[in-house]
Amino acid sequence: MDELRRFRRALTAWAAGGAEAGSAAVLARELADGGVRTVVLVEGNSDQVALEALATRHGRDLGAEGVAVVPLGGATNIGRFLDVCGPPGLGLPLAGLCDIGEERHFRRHLERVGLGARLTHAGLETLGFHVCVADLEDELIRAVGAEGVRQVIDAQGETRPFHTFQGQPAQRERPLEHQLRRFMGTHSGRKALYAQALVAHLPPDRVPRPLERLLTHL
Repeated sequence: MDELRRFRRALTAWAAGGAEAGSAAVLARELADGGVRTVVLVEGNSDQVALEALATRHGRDLGAEGVAVVPLGGATNIGRFLDVCGPPGLGLPLAGLCDIGEERHFRRHLERVGLGARLTHAGLETLGFHVCVADLEDELIRAVGAEGVRQVIDAQGETRPFHTFQGQPAQRERPLEHQLRRFMGTHSGRKALYAQALVAHLPPDRVPRPLERLLTHL
């Protein structure tokens, strides 16, 4: 297991609390001192995959640069992670990515740990925290275009499952873009699969702004 993966696991165990939190904190501090330059807090695994895939397209290796992209397992966990890797804990430089519906959680906890006051949307971006509308899947679908996403689905060998999904009563009357977004969340691991595939399919001039700005910040 590489050092950044060990760091992410230790950080997650520390943030979760419980019996293992103490030993996890010691390990996280030790690994951070070994070369973690920045922690990027993202809501889920698909966000991590998309950011790392975009970095690779730009010839960058975030891990080699000491950038640890850490999935929170849900935006409501942002407070716990800020407590362990922000000013109250490791005191590392931070950045992040969240959905617009969760922006309030990020703003409130960033202010709570002393990383700003009365933060605006622009203030969050200055800190390195960027907001997706409505979420990263939505951003990627709009950037690639519905027809381009259908080509990606076909390349993944999932055209038939997608057509079956479209035929469900709850989906038949919904716009194609909505169907595509919902389809990506129907199976475990599918969001991450399509996050990587869609980033690979992005035209260079159509990278979603939150993702592009976040990578530029790092």
